[in-house]
Amino acid sequence: MVMTFFIVMFILLMQFLWKYIDDLVGKGLDVHVIAELLLYASASLVPMALPLSTLLASLMTLGNLGENNELLAMKSAGISLPRIMRPLIVVTVVISMGAFFFSNNVLPYTNLKMSTLIWDVRQQRPELQIRVGVFNDDIEGYSIKIADRDPKTSLMRNVLIYDHRSKEGNLMVTVADSGYMHITNDEKYMVITLYNGYTYEELLESRAVRRTDNRKFPARRNSFDEQVVLLELQGFGLERSGDDLFKSSFHALNLTQLSAARDSLSAEIEKRKETAINNLLKHSLFQNPFHLSRDSSAIVTYTFDKDSLFNRLPPNVQETTLARAISSARAAKSSVSTAATDLNNRSKHMVRHTIEWHRKFALSFACFVFFFIGAPLGAIIRKGGLGMPVVVSVLFFVVYYVISLSGEKFARELIWDPHLGMWVSSFILLPLGVFLSYKATTDSVIMNADFYINAFKKFISFNRKARQFFKQS
Repeated sequence: MVMTFFIVMFILLMQFLWKYIDDLVGKGLDVHVIAELLLYASASLVPMALPLSTLLASLMTLGNLGENNELLAMKSAGISLPRIMRPLIVVTVVISMGAFFFSNNVLPYTNLKMSTLIWDVRQQRPELQIRVGVFNDDIEGYSIKIADRDPKTSLMRNVLIYDHRSKEGNLMVTVADSGYMHITNDEKYMVITLYNGYTYEELLESRAVRRTDNRKFPARRNSFDEQVVLLELQGFGLERSGDDLFKSSFHALNLTQLSAARDSLSAEIEKRKETAINNLLKHSLFQNPFHLSRDSSAIVTYTFDKDSLFNRLPPNVQETTLARAISSARAAKSSVSTAATDLNNRSKHMVRHTIEWHRKFALSFACFVFFFIGAPLGAIIRKGGLGMPVVVSVLFFVVYYVISLSGEKFARELIWDPHLGMWVSSFILLPLGVFLSYKATTDSVIMNADFYINAFKKFISFNRKARQFFKQS
């Protein structure tokens, strides 16, 4: 179990790195930051790794016992397969309970830390790199270009620096024959030492002068033999945010917090529905202020023909009435569409809390389901090691994962109920586990290749004899 758990964790962790590789490369992150991120990611992958490792471990354990004829020896001694599996069932129940408590108590904290750290890494700007022949705009307010760089001495040639911090254009340009560049130890400033160059600065005239034709375009040029330029670096170092940024996210809540948040969201949705209906009745459909106060149970004693009333109106009044009716209908349609979009988004947000609530139970129960698939299969296949068990485990886990993702997606889109979406994979695989347990208990040959080969040979022989019989007849 321990071996398969770490193997599965390694595979899932590689998948995590592949997913976030674009956010990590080129940021100049320290080793301890990457190690912290991998630690949080590993903790968040534990609920997913436990079911697969349980399946693989149970399949390998019973497969090794069957391959070494130890299962046969125990059955010959009168010990049934359910009795052989009894201690493993107890261990699986303990693992399932541990997975649930981990998902409810540890996982919200690690998800909160990982989400905050990933956010900080994404906000960090890439590591500053001045490439030859390309303008670099990473430093806010400056554009830097160099023509060449000596790989041994790091001496830059033909340095060009545009200063547009005033946001009025490129008013200041510095041109130097050569120079050096380095970043301070605290990574807050870049120091550029320039040699043999000029600084051209266009002096900004007043707005009144710029509106006339008497502009003088004043400018200033300074020459230097050596000049030191200090540029402030903002956003290049990793700035850690507080945990308050994602503390209300459904990934960072336990069961009690998820239930409370779901009740609050449900109350907000009902309140929003009531507000939308009242606004529609008051301002869009029925603009009569006495409509809502009218007794709806009162008996209507009179009716009138709307068409005849409309036809009695003058033509200009009819046009005005139709225009107002169309405007009112469009306003009502816009109001209904806006309210429906808002309610749909609120419902999806509430469903995400419900999905996360059921996920804590579903992944823990999956350990139990996968054990009753892997253990009987191991007893039937009777193959240990990492060959056949790995293939079978991956096959079943892919089926489970695809069904689980599909059900969760349908639930997020409000197509399925969240209860069905999160439990459909377990409900589909649990009967398969019961069936395999029954077949393993009765010593079925369902997974014996020789059985199918002999059956195929018998079918071919029967088909040949039938053909000969029909030819003779």
